[in-house]
Amino acid sequence: MPRPVTLFTGQWADLPLETLAPLVKKMGYDGVELACWGDHFDVDAASSSKKYVHEKWALLKDHGLTCYAISSHLIGQAVCDLIDERHKSILPPDVWGDGSPEGVRKRAARKLGLAAKAARAFFDAKPGRGSQDDFPAVVNGFTGSSIWHSIYAFPPTSQAFWDAGYADFGKRFGPILESFEKSNVNFALEVHPTEIAFDIASAQRAVAAVNGHKRFGFNYDPSHLGYQGVDYVKFIRAFGDRIYHVHMKDVWWGHGDGTVGVFGGHVSFGEARRFWDFRSLGHGDIKFEDIIVALNDVGYRGPLSVEWEDSRMDRLPVSYTHLTLPTNREV
Repeated sequence: MPRPVTLFTGQWADLPLETLAPLVKKMGYDGVELACWGDHFDVDAASSSKKYVHEKWALLKDHGLTCYAISSHLIGQAVCDLIDERHKSILPPDVWGDGSPEGVRKRAARKLGLAAKAARAFFDAKPGRGSQDDFPAVVNGFTGSSIWHSIYAFPPTSQAFWDAGYADFGKRFGPILESFEKSNVNFALEVHPTEIAFDIASAQRAVAAVNGHKRFGFNYDPSHLGYQGVDYVKFIRAFGDRIYHVHMKDVWWGHGDGTVGVFGGHVSFGEARRFWDFRSLGHGDIKFEDIIVALNDVGYRGPLSVEWEDSRMDRLPVSYTHLTLPTNREV
């Protein structure tokens, strides 16, 4: 079945949306997944100003574009993380505040809850919407994690320690998910190292930690699973009814020189020694046709959002590569 193909604007936030929008259309996309940073989508403005959301839609419509999702990854990261100086560079001043860790976490939680209200206001104003959404409104994002640092389980780490981490996640995200419920919006966690869920087992544990809350699901992205050795197609079949959005992003692994393993060796992305790296669509090892078949099988009918990240290629030409993949035709 044909699906809309959109571009995630997160890696393009250095460009004003007014500049980016005509490029997105020129590259052949149907729409955008708007990042809540740069000037692409302002949660505070969207939640309080009808003028703002109507102007945002007018800009998209002028370039023949639509939108199905907004993304608040940077704010979400701070909700459960052990806050340090690195977070200051990704957070707005009103969330960072004085940098006190618990204060940052609480302000991030409030802002993420506000994103649900902003999304509802934005999608309610979608041109031609009628009485209901054409695709369930969704905010994609991260959660952070208070236990990621214990991933290697040394010093010896008990299940009780990890249980406490999931309990912390459940406690912090429970009220956030209730805000999403109130606004009739889904939250889609991008399963990813450094988050409370980073593979199938940890994703199952995360769902349990929020008591199966219907507003908690996933922004499926195979690039964060493949290089770990996680069966990224099995993930779709395991969580079919909780896949609320999909990223099309490629990765390769097993291409280094043997000096750096899966943990990254504290070397930069793009270094030839790396075991794995994110790649432009069609230039990595992900089998996208298998993904599309599985998405069809579980009944996913939403957009496929291309996230470009590749240290080896320029972002503009390779953004056309989505047109050569089985993403906008029947499989």
